[in-house]
Amino acid sequence: MCKAFSAIVTKSKKVYWQVGLDSHDKLVEKFKKDKELKDDKLPPENTFARIEITPPDGNYFNFKQKWQYQIDEKVKPSWLDISYEKLCIDALKLWQKEICKKVDYKALAKPIYPFKIIPPKKITTRHLKLLVKWVSVRDSVWASVWASVWASVRASVKASVGASIRASVRDSVWDSVGASVWASVGASVKDSVGDSVWASVWDSVGAYSGTFFPKIKKWEYCSKVKEKGYPFKSAVKLWKMGLVPSYSSLDNKWRLHGGTKAEVLYEGTIKEIKKAIKETK
Repeated sequence: MCKAFSAIVTKSKKVYWQVGLDSHDKLVEKFKKDKELKDDKLPPENTFARIEITPPDGNYFNFKQKWQYQIDEKVKPSWLDISYEKLCIDALKLWQKEICKKVDYKALAKPIYPFKIIPPKKITTRHLKLLVKWVSVRDSVWASVWASVWASVRASVKASVGASIRASVRDSVWDSVGASVWASVGASVKDSVGDSVWASVWDSVGAYSGTFFPKIKKWEYCSKVKEKGYPFKSAVKLWKMGLVPSYSSLDNKWRLHGGTKAEVLYEGTIKEIKKAIKETK
């Protein structure tokens, strides 16, 4: 299966690639005007070669590591020497610059883990208002927030990113913060853990994931959301304050978790939360 970065290099030292196209066959089809791409000679005299250059750890945003150059041919062309590798590496660098126009790789390289942030000493009206906003937005999304984010990525940057990059971002968010946040909240509310708790935490992870794609203007399943700009920014603001909301249908309560052990810093039904906000005015 083709992976990014995929390229075609010809005997005359032309390198063909396009952001979003991981398939060698599609690259050949796109640039078929080049006579060398007709591939009418048998190996090892064929006039072009399929090349892949991929990160060894699967992280497409770790540019500091040495990526692996691979010849994706059963028989290596007789003319394909080390000089062609340098040409392909140069093309890779251009490809990386294009990818970074669509994905905030600097933020992705240093993800924010909310439970490493010192949480507020006291939950105030400011935090509760953000929570109410998040509940409202979450209720207005047709599907889960996670589904909304990744449907938006597929719809908005599919052609300019490609499946390999989207999968890499998802995996990176999960490995760096998602799994830990999930486990920490689960341990904090172990007596009331249910599908609703997992779904609410997963939505916060999804909301944070969307921030790595700042160029997206239209977010899927959000037509009913009354929020300017990024529709899930209320959850992101809480995240950056060291707070992660969870909801349990067992007691109909929302909770704000914070600190190294994801302690419950506040809990209440949405009705109780709104009442608390009103009483502080």
